[in-house]
Amino acid sequence: MATEPLIQGAIILLAFVMFWALKYLSQQGLTKFRSKHRATLQTQRQLIQASRLLARARATTKKSQSQSLAKTALTEADDVIALSPDDAAGHIVRALSLDLLGHHTAALKSFDTALTYPRLKSLSAGERADALVKRAEMKVAVNRRRRNDSAIEDLEEAVRLAAGTDTARIFRLLGECYEYKGLGEKAQWAFSEALKA
Repeated sequence: MATEPLIQGAIILLAFVMFWALKYLSQQGLTKFRSKHRATLQTQRQLIQASRLLARARATTKKSQSQSLAKTALTEADDVIALSPDDAAGHIVRALSLDLLGHHTAALKSFDTALTYPRLKSLSAGERADALVKRAEMKVAVNRRRRNDSAIEDLEEAVRLAAGTDTARIFRLLGECYEYKGLGEKAQWAFSEALKA
C-alpha cells in the first residue's frame, strides 16, 4: 500500500518533467526559427529597396540624382551581401549599381562573384541566363578585343539556359560578337535566330 503513493508521485513528477521539456524545447526551436526567418525577411526587404533605388536611378534624367540613387542602392546591396553572402541577387544588384556609377571593372567582378558556385544555386535558369547576358554586355562594353571570347561563352550558355523564352536579345548580341570575331556564318545564323525569336 505504501508503494501506490510513490508510484503516483513518480508519475506526476514524470508528467511535470515531460511538460516542462516540451515547453522549453519548443520555445528554443521557435526562437531559432524566428531569428532565421527575421534575417531572411530583412534581406528581402533590403533587396527590394535596392532594386527600387536602382530602377529609379536608371529612370532619372538628372545625372546627380541618378548617381546618388545608385550609391544608395549600392549601400543597400552591400547590406544584403553582409546578411546573406551566398545569395546571388545581392551581388547582381551590386554589379548593376556599380555599372550605373561607371565602375565597370568592379561591376564585372561582382557579376563573376554572383555566378560562382555557392551563389549560383540561388538563381533559376532564367535568372542565370539574364545575368550571363548582362555580364556579356558589360564584357563587350569594357573591352571587346580581350573579352569577346568570354562574352561568346556566356551568351552560348545563356542560349542553352533560356531555351523557349525570349532569346532575341541574346542571339542579337551573340551575332555581334561572332561578327566582330570574323565568324560570318555563325553571325548570320545568330541574327536569323534573333529574327525568329
